[in-house]
Amino acid sequence: MMSDSSQRIRMRVAGVLAGVTALAAATAACGSGSADSVGAADGRTEVTAALYPLEWLAERVGGSDVTVTALTEPGVEPHDLELTPAQVAGLEQTSLVAYIKGVQPAVDEAVEQHAADRGFDAATAVATIAAEEAHEGEEHAGEGHEDEGHEDEGHEEEHAHDVSYDPHIWLDPSRFAAVATALGERLAAADPARAAGYRERAAKTAADLTALDGELAEGLAGCSARSIVTSHEAFGYLADRYKLTQVGISVDPEAEPSPARLAEVAEVAKREKVTTIFTETLVSPKVAEVLAQEIGATTAVLDPIESRPEQGDYLSAMRRNLTTLQAALRCT
Repeated sequence: MMSDSSQRIRMRVAGVLAGVTALAAATAACGSGSADSVGAADGRTEVTAALYPLEWLAERVGGSDVTVTALTEPGVEPHDLELTPAQVAGLEQTSLVAYIKGVQPAVDEAVEQHAADRGFDAATAVATIAAEEAHEGEEHAGEGHEDEGHEDEGHEEEHAHDVSYDPHIWLDPSRFAAVATALGERLAAADPARAAGYRERAAKTAADLTALDGELAEGLAGCSARSIVTSHEAFGYLADRYKLTQVGISVDPEAEPSPARLAEVAEVAKREKVTTIFTETLVSPKVAEVLAQEIGATTAVLDPIESRPEQGDYLSAMRRNLTTLQAALRCT
């Protein structure tokens, strides 16, 4: 049975799609040709990225051979994105849509309706962590969720994502390196004439991400504390990769946690001698601040990098996260 939230999302998307047909036809008439020749007017391949980490990756792997269009503007919470008719119509003309199924239901619906043959679900390139395991830092035993069909196996409780896995794959650079390689192959298939360039840049990007992974592993190896209390359970992959334990106040970044959940998290934080409660960008820090005050801790920002950082890029934001974690976890 479809949940009320899923029904509302589908109704909103249906309303958007109702206004798209004429706009898509007009766009196609002014464009460069059929779907087989989709591309920018200047000959570059058009890539649509659903949210910032994939936008960054597409720009790195695509280089000057692509034009990247972002569906989520900087500073916008991506989970609740609602597409405009123009954005949906644009999916008819793009060569590739990079997204992560479950992060943005409106994008999932639009890709299914308008770009099913050109969608690249980045999470199919990696082994995913089940949603219920994300706060424990445990690695999922499967080889990725592709064989799972992205189906929600009964996890329709108050959850920000309509899938049974944690979709924040970019917070583990080693997994994100695998996504870079896969994206290079998809671009090479979409634009064979420039395949060598895509593969070369994908390899360079994967190498940079592997180096970042090494920095994080080394920087977090000698920490006297291993538990991170976060306002939003977005850091399961980071915890999984670097042997940390995530204790999330809420699964949904905008949901108000119950008093029972707050009491439970406070008890864990006291037991683990947690000195820092992590807030994040784009979400109100008030609940985390109340919890920190209750247990005598401080707060600090740990960026889930769901939006373009105010300074720098994905790599520099991850390095800032490393510095923040080292201070909070008393790392040597």
